[in-house]
Amino acid sequence: MTASKPPYDESHARPAIPGPLPGPLPGAHLATTAQLMDRITTELGSRLSLVSLDGTRRKAPPPTPPALVLVARGSRDPRDRGTVRTLAERVRELRPRLSVHLGHLERNEPSLPGTLAGLGTRRAVLVPLLLTRGRHVTHDIPEAVAAAPADTVTAPPLGPHPLLVEALYARLVEAGWPTTLSETRRRASAVVLAAAGPRDPDSGADTRGTARLLAERLGVPVVPAYASAATPTVPEAVRALTARGRHRIAVASCFAAPGRLAAACAAAAPWIAAEPLGAHPALARLVVHRYDQARATWERSAAATPVSA
Repeated sequence: MTASKPPYDESHARPAIPGPLPGPLPGAHLATTAQLMDRITTELGSRLSLVSLDGTRRKAPPPTPPALVLVARGSRDPRDRGTVRTLAERVRELRPRLSVHLGHLERNEPSLPGTLAGLGTRRAVLVPLLLTRGRHVTHDIPEAVAAAPADTVTAPPLGPHPLLVEALYARLVEAGWPTTLSETRRRASAVVLAAAGPRDPDSGADTRGTARLLAERLGVPVVPAYASAATPTVPEAVRALTARGRHRIAVASCFAAPGRLAAACAAAAPWIAAEPLGAHPALARLVVHRYDQARATWERSAAATPVSA
């Protein structure tokens, strides 16, 4: 009796193809040998791209970081626009891979709503180029964000912060403030920190906080004074310091850019007056710090939020 022939096993007839393969090519029921090999090569290449030469699995590329949107107040003075653009370039130099954009709250283009609309649904961190809190931070920026399609978070304003004080100190030194003071000179010296008038209590508190940090940096009294809407004015602060025996009084400019108010405050200086902060490198570093700070807080919050089923 002849032995029956074992059933044919197709697994021995052709090699197994690793992993699932895409469906058949459009318009063809069976792939040609060349097409089949192309598909195998593509699949293997995509898998091997995740493996290092030592056999370990490569990490997936990091996600695209949120864009950085610099939020400027806006001004009719062309020097303001030039200052903001220069500061944006310095931020780009610090973070070449970061997408940096500019949006103005009033008067100048691009407007903040227009910039946010242009980002579409891309995430963004807004960094206000403002030295204190106030209506722009509490009302104008949130209104623009509410109407935007992008998922965003807003960083605190630039002040108070030690990097802001570093820029103020550097501008004073440029104007003639000595880097070292004898005890006699120290007892005779003081600074008036000139700022825009605070219409918001938080704004005034921020200016006073910056004045305290600057006083610690200089080792002399620093009195905040205002160009409008609040007291003391710069002349009033100068008279008060003179009455206390301080005769070498400098004016530090707590203004982001040149303008009418900054010029009026500088004109009241009895000794030296510093230039506005402008695009000082310390401000660029402060912008990047505020971005990193806000982004980290945002991402921690997102990671801690449970995902609903």
